[in-house]
Amino acid sequence: MKRKIVAVAMSLAMTAGLLAGCGSSASSTPKDSESQTTTAKAEDTKAEEAKTEGPKKDALIGVAMPTKDLQRWNQDGANMKKELEAAGYTVDLQFASNDVQTQVSQIENMISNGCNMLVIASIDGSSLGEPLSQAKEMGIPVIAYDRLIMNTDAVTYYATFDNYKVGQKQGEYLVEALGLESASDPKNIELFTGDPADNNCNFFFGGAMDVLQKYIDDGKLVVKSGQTSFEQVATEKWDSEKAQNRMDTVIAGNYSDGTVLDAVLCSNDSTALGVENALASSYTGNYPIITGQDCDIANVKNVIAGKQAMSVFKDTRTLATQVVKMVDSVMQGGEAEINDTQSYDNGTEVIPTYLCDPVVVTQDNYKDMLITSGYYTEDQLK
Repeated sequence: MKRKIVAVAMSLAMTAGLLAGCGSSASSTPKDSESQTTTAKAEDTKAEEAKTEGPKKDALIGVAMPTKDLQRWNQDGANMKKELEAAGYTVDLQFASNDVQTQVSQIENMISNGCNMLVIASIDGSSLGEPLSQAKEMGIPVIAYDRLIMNTDAVTYYATFDNYKVGQKQGEYLVEALGLESASDPKNIELFTGDPADNNCNFFFGGAMDVLQKYIDDGKLVVKSGQTSFEQVATEKWDSEKAQNRMDTVIAGNYSDGTVLDAVLCSNDSTALGVENALASSYTGNYPIITGQDCDIANVKNVIAGKQAMSVFKDTRTLATQVVKMVDSVMQGGEAEINDTQSYDNGTEVIPTYLCDPVVVTQDNYKDMLITSGYYTEDQLK
């Protein structure tokens, strides 16, 4: 009985539908419905293909680098552009001449020009709030490149080397090279780090001092200048000339009487180069052990010549490759690979991070690390 009632109801409904169809020219015929279904299926297929076809050829990636004045940023920018373009992206690469307002304007222009994603190595990690607020409002993902961008919730990911480990490696090298564990006499050391606006300095200097501080406290290391705080040893804009001027002053005030300087902790190669220039012009004692970072050509030449003991190598090709992978993942709607979710708090939240490993380069291994690997040619280091 129930089945009969249902059948009658269905029959009445079909009749009403037919009558309604006769009275409305806008109604779909079976042929129209079939066409709409076919179109919908085609659109669904296109959508699925779009998910798997990889990056769009017209996607624009904005890459903001601090300056062309330091060799490493030229290499970073060139590697990034090359790999992103090889992956199918259009790249807007800009260098800001170490001027914060210039970088702000460049990023604003990238946003107004329709970039789909930003990769930013900041000059001052706390000065990009306004343009990054615009980026967030427009749904543009941001990768902080090598330098953490501070005090903004617009940073999606951070990609860098393990900067604390960089400092640790410098400190550990000095401990071993100076023989501090078994030394009976104290060794004299001076300290140089980089730009206080660069958040990485806190990690470089912090990692090194976490190794060296106990030897200073025990009297095995002596800082004759008395300059040990971050503020005292920072070098604005990582500038070689500023490092050289400070080192000249330190030598004149503490080592002009023949006192031996045993070591200089330098957080990177540009500060090390300034220190080395000062030593060449105003220091007559035994040459100190000097650390560095980045393996700039001038400094590698000094390593070969015995004027710099080591430099921490951060292969920018490795970092660029990793960032391109991160860009690909985000542009295709996925999540980027990370390996640190605890260390890098930018003042608003902990930023998901991918850390690459640095390595120590010395006279003993520079050929394998830099020439055999193809980073430099032998002629570049002559």
